[in-house]
Amino acid sequence: MGSIGANIKRLREQRGWSQARLAHEVCRAAGVIGEPVGRQEVSRWETGRRTPREWLPFIAAALGVSVDVLRAPLEPAESPLPTLADFLPEGDPLSPADGRTGRRVGMVQVDDLQQRVHGLRLADDVLAGGDLIRPALRELRSAVKLYREGSHSSEVGRQLLRQIGELAQIAGWIASDAGQHSEAERIYRLGLSAATQAEDHTLAGNLAGSLAYQLSNTGRESEGLTLARAALNDAGPDAPPKARALYWDRVAWAHTKAGGIENGQQAMRALGEAEEALSEDSEDVESVPWLYWVDHGELRIMESRVLTEIRRPLRAVPLLREVLSGYDATHARELALYMSWLVVALADGGEPEEAAAVAGRVITLASDIPSERTAERVRVILGRLRDYADVPEVAALLAEHETA
Repeated sequence: MGSIGANIKRLREQRGWSQARLAHEVCRAAGVIGEPVGRQEVSRWETGRRTPREWLPFIAAALGVSVDVLRAPLEPAESPLPTLADFLPEGDPLSPADGRTGRRVGMVQVDDLQQRVHGLRLADDVLAGGDLIRPALRELRSAVKLYREGSHSSEVGRQLLRQIGELAQIAGWIASDAGQHSEAERIYRLGLSAATQAEDHTLAGNLAGSLAYQLSNTGRESEGLTLARAALNDAGPDAPPKARALYWDRVAWAHTKAGGIENGQQAMRALGEAEEALSEDSEDVESVPWLYWVDHGELRIMESRVLTEIRRPLRAVPLLREVLSGYDATHARELALYMSWLVVALADGGEPEEAAAVAGRVITLASDIPSERTAERVRVILGRLRDYADVPEVAALLAEHETA
């Protein structure tokens, strides 16, 4: 981001204006008819992808400063906070189609799309990526086409963008579970663009956190940590408590996957922040519908995974047992995943016989689940158990399953 873009963003935020509001004020300062400058153009200025040039005097007038203030060099920051802007896709994949010859779209269509998105999210609770990838992609393409080709008001367009963002989040999650990581990243970035254009910062944070989670799990730990922190920083303290808990949860995992003692400590601190944020939530506060699954149980699951990854089995094993004892058996994928961390924690705690028994249950469950996540965890637990190949129970398990 150049100094002009950073100054525009800083001054806009000081006034509490959205990008759309600044675009409107710039057009009014210029005395132009209509709005040739829109939110997307302001975003390009702020991220440095485009220099305002002829618009600069009108931007200055709208913000009540001189042009020299906008051109002033930035003071070097000791530790600049990451932002989501660098993770938006190149160009604008959601730009309206020329002519917009499609049918008129209203809130009835938005509500229908919202119901389908929620249905897909509930289906993901009990089905795996391999089962859902095709219907998820069909829904996403249909929604984008409806937005780009349909005729609609600005408010309906904003609500469509929000639903596209929600749909992209679950579709990206499904694609990642199916092992299609490049496709998932493209989908997440599309959703991030939609949520940003809809000015739904809470949803943008969820999309960024989901992508960060994938990056952290696929060998791009540094990028994952940067993006997870950006999601948290961009959301700010006014995000709903459950959303802040989720952002902190993603930061904890990103630190965990980054490795090292310091990152392990940062992960545990992030989990503490997540619990504190969640404790602020109450039934009196209307929560965001897609945050229905974020609760103290989910945070305990993440804590147990973090403790396993940083090799603290004495704390991880009892917590995992507690979590698994009450887990819904219909959620077979998650059950297999969480049991796989119990296998590793038991092995680290010097209990290879029990680890082998639990591993057998994980492999049985995973064999019927078309999920790359569970397949990868099977590879992990078999690799970890090789250290105990001289234990009869482990040897029998390896002999039966390792080749397959």
